[in-house]
Amino acid sequence: MEKINVKLDNLGKIFPDHWNEEQKAKGKTIFLKRLAELSHRHYGGKVQVVPKVPVPGFNWFNVWYTPGVSKVSTTIRDNNDTSFELTNRGNLVAVVSDSTRVLGDGDCTPPGGMGVMEGKAFLMKYLGGVDAVALCVDSKGKDGKNDPDKIIDFVKMCQHSFGAINLEDISQPNCFKVLDVLREECVIPVWHDDAQGTACVTLAGLINALKLAGKKLSDAKIVFFGAGASNTTIARLVIADGGDPKKMILFDTKGSLHSDRQDIKSDPRFYRKWELCVSTNPGKVQTMEEAMKGADVLISLSTPGPDTIKREWVSLMADKSIVFVCANPVPEIYPYAAKEAGAFIVATGRGDFPNQVNNSLGFPGILKGALIVRAQKITDNMAIAAAHSLAQFAEKRGIGPDNITATMDEADVFPVEAADVAIQAIKDGVARRKVTWDEAYAIAKRDIEYSRSLTHSLCDTGFIKNPPEEMLQDALQFTIKEIEG
Repeated sequence: MEKINVKLDNLGKIFPDHWNEEQKAKGKTIFLKRLAELSHRHYGGKVQVVPKVPVPGFNWFNVWYTPGVSKVSTTIRDNNDTSFELTNRGNLVAVVSDSTRVLGDGDCTPPGGMGVMEGKAFLMKYLGGVDAVALCVDSKGKDGKNDPDKIIDFVKMCQHSFGAINLEDISQPNCFKVLDVLREECVIPVWHDDAQGTACVTLAGLINALKLAGKKLSDAKIVFFGAGASNTTIARLVIADGGDPKKMILFDTKGSLHSDRQDIKSDPRFYRKWELCVSTNPGKVQTMEEAMKGADVLISLSTPGPDTIKREWVSLMADKSIVFVCANPVPEIYPYAAKEAGAFIVATGRGDFPNQVNNSLGFPGILKGALIVRAQKITDNMAIAAAHSLAQFAEKRGIGPDNITATMDEADVFPVEAADVAIQAIKDGVARRKVTWDEAYAIAKRDIEYSRSLTHSLCDTGFIKNPPEEMLQDALQFTIKEIEG
């Protein structure tokens, strides 16, 4: 049992030596949740607004505000596109949520989503050099039900203040309508990170996992456990990149998806699920046991575990099987248990286990790339380009069964991803601005280095202080008490 260090890079060694693997896995979750609550209370959230201009003297207030700023307003009035140059709009994203599907916790009420949305904004700034603001909205209508049209109207009204919109934690089926309508009707890119972001990062991890297993995407039998926004979009993106839908089987809470699912067909709100009912599972396999026999890949984004995915299901899979269990905050089965059941490669959504397949690798670079070229939308091709960018980046520096993807601390992955996305946007004809790959990379790298340097400077000068030692100890002692009683 080691002393906790402030970097938290020894989490596997801070618990009592007599704890087994399951206790350590549960302990990490409890510890991180407790520390999160304590540290958020200590710091009062994760983000702040910092000026980007100097004030050399009093009259500069007259430049940054009235009367000088009047010229900025009239210039933008005469040409709205200049708002991307004369304000921070060109590098500003709104993180919009109604907080109805927050992680694995469900409906957390509008303000309950702020922790996640601020986290998104924090990662956008630190990893992607993108400024972001969290906007949690109440989407309930007079009947007390969440109305997707209210989110749509809200975004349409506020879109002119931002360069892009990141949708987050909106429950299905509302999320499908919100994204599809806004993608077509807004003048800026609208991106649903739970769906598109998770999909492109999952595809990236899958590309490299299949390489290590010596298998092809087109030949792989893939089982999807969970059929929400994330998994349905992953399936669609995998199909678009060469996966065979006839070799795919999806499960929701009522069983497998197939063409006899009248409950889905009869509800037009679930049109995305119905598309997959028609295209996948031609044999109409009914049970997980049957589906998992000889499966090459399991992709689960469902109820947080660790007992959601059964060991015996994993044991039925093909040789060199690939298991992605990416529910947050707890994977559907712990990696050690999946490995014991025969899995070759196991990925989760968490950074404290090997192979983190999490949308945090995607959205900072993807949104940065879209902003650089002032894209009007983020196409599926741009998401696929991001997936291959991430996969190739990791492959170039070396991959293995416990190292299939890049990680958030590999700073250069984000400007590379941004440049690849920017070029794809130009190819797809959705870019307002034309740049070369090198130009896009340079812009992204400059902004990301600035953002990281700003944070490190604030820490080095003491404006942002390290968490107190007693906070770490409180979280540890709380965890030990929870596990041992």
